[in-house]
Amino acid sequence: MSKTFAIGDIHGCHGSLLALLDNIQPDLSRDTLIFLGDYIDRGPDSKKVVSEIIRLMEEAPGRVIPLMGNHEQIFLATLAGEEHEFFLRMGGDSTLISYGIKPPFSGQLASFIPVSHFHFFRELLLFWEDRDYIYVHAGLQPQVHLSQQSPRWCCWARDQFLNSTYDFGKRVIFAHTPFSKPRLERNKIGIDTGAVYGGSLTCLVLPDLEFISVKGLPHP
Repeated sequence: MSKTFAIGDIHGCHGSLLALLDNIQPDLSRDTLIFLGDYIDRGPDSKKVVSEIIRLMEEAPGRVIPLMGNHEQIFLATLAGEEHEFFLRMGGDSTLISYGIKPPFSGQLASFIPVSHFHFFRELLLFWEDRDYIYVHAGLQPQVHLSQQSPRWCCWARDQFLNSTYDFGKRVIFAHTPFSKPRLERNKIGIDTGAVYGGSLTCLVLPDLEFISVKGLPHP
């Protein structure tokens, strides 16, 4: 039986990502690997994380699904000349350093980003849906059809989604908000376990409903 592997916020924790992939061993000839966003910022190896996901996508076209996180959204805005200070406050300095950009982080930042990486960021999906689940970075707006969900909700949702008992028709698998352990509710499952904050990097294996975690960075 094929499986789906959903992975929470990585935030530049390349070593943790490699360790997790080694633990879960997805068969990408039949399994699906979904990344829930926030590949960059705060951790030391954002560029390596993105390169690894691109490698997997090239190895198994259509089997690896990366979603947009709020950090990727702000990074794209920064590369377009907007939200520069906000991006740095969100840990973007570590991302820029990983791409070989040195302080004071001025000038044409986009010129330092490989074309394949720029394409990767621009093509990220806001959500993904299969027969049984909906996958999104931050959350969904209650009482709004999936086709009408906004980037703001998909990438930035917090309390209104977390506190909602709304039935979206399928259970929602999300990340974005870090928990000490996966959060299971009737209508949603949160799998960001704070890898970059001294927690762990977690994968949800479906349909088994199994959680596999590896250590994140040391506690800051």
